[in-house]
Amino acid sequence: MVKYLMGLLLVCSSVLFNVAWAKEPVYTRFLSNVAVSGYDTVAYFTEGKPVKGDKAHKVEYQGASWYFKNAENRALFLSEPEKYAPQYGGYCAWAVAQNKTASADPHQWSIVNSRLYLNYDAEIQARWAKDKDKLIQQANKNWPDVLN
Repeated sequence: MVKYLMGLLLVCSSVLFNVAWAKEPVYTRFLSNVAVSGYDTVAYFTEGKPVKGDKAHKVEYQGASWYFKNAENRALFLSEPEKYAPQYGGYCAWAVAQNKTASADPHQWSIVNSRLYLNYDAEIQARWAKDKDKLIQQANKNWPDVLN
């Protein structure tokens, strides 16, 4: 009986460990379900800067909540979410190119070939900017397998 219980405990803890550390397809902060820290992803394209979204204009997409500045931006996102959502689920693009994942700062961003990329911090953003075309190619090869 003890061996059975120990085996059951081992299986359960293994399952719980794997579930707890599974990486979601969209990056959200710990104990949050909000993508891009609540910033409006459409605003990067329409205003050329990060703009805080409003939960009154919320959308559920790929298991996360996305906030938008207004109903117009929400509608644009809903019409083409793959156009406006950041690449690599909002994880740091430089990290994904390194076959890793890391959080991203909504203030460290770039649009390359009509796609939004986020980076971890200003230092990583500078590294990213030096060789972004090559890094995008590498990140595209790593995504989405890097989540496993």
